Amino acid sequence: MTDVSVSSANAGLCDPVDISGHRNNKAISAATETKAGAFNVWGNSFAAEYLPAGGSIVQVDGIPFQFPPVGEGPDNIRSSGQYITVPQGRYDWIHLLAASERRTEDCMDLSFTDGSVDAEKVRISDFWGAPAWFGEVKAFESLAMHYPHHVQRGVPALMWAQRVPVTRRADLTGVLLPRNVALHIFAITLQRADGGEPR
Repeated sequence: MTDVSVSSANAGLCDPVDISGHRNNKAISAATETKAGAFNVWGNSFAAEYLPAGGSIVQVDGIPFQFPPVGEGPDNIRSSGQYITVPQGRYDWIHLLAASERRTEDCMDLSFTDGSVDAEKVRISDFWGAPAWFGEVKAFESLAMHYPHHVQRGVPALMWAQRVPVTRRADLTGVLLPRNVALHIFAITLQRADGGEPR
């Protein structure tokens, strides 16, 4: 059974990343403000009532994520080639809290202190009540779909927890997201290697 809980502390070797400066899309809306959402070209959005409180630390399958603000401006990164600087350190995994306008397979570039850049696959299943095609963990499910002018009950929207490997044994410094606006990232958490502290 998936462990989805709300906690006030980070778990183990995991460090949530501050992505507040990169958020550029609003995908969560209240039932009284359905026009505020713009996850896709149809203006669909997740129903806030089914999701965690904005700004809380949520744990999905043991991984802590900083849930984005809800109802206070942009709540996710619509992927369009943003470069995200991370605390320098050695990591094993990049954990993503994400959703996709359709099933997405793309690459993100990982930059390291030795000047190397590795391209790693990022795969996210459709948000529209789809199965986990890529082995993700279902993080949250909105049991209603918001349209600009109405709430559609019985049409779920899914948010996934996925991970991207960091295979190079060097200090990671940043992540370049793909130019793929179908991919939406709500939170990023880094999992440290061998208990090492970020620098």
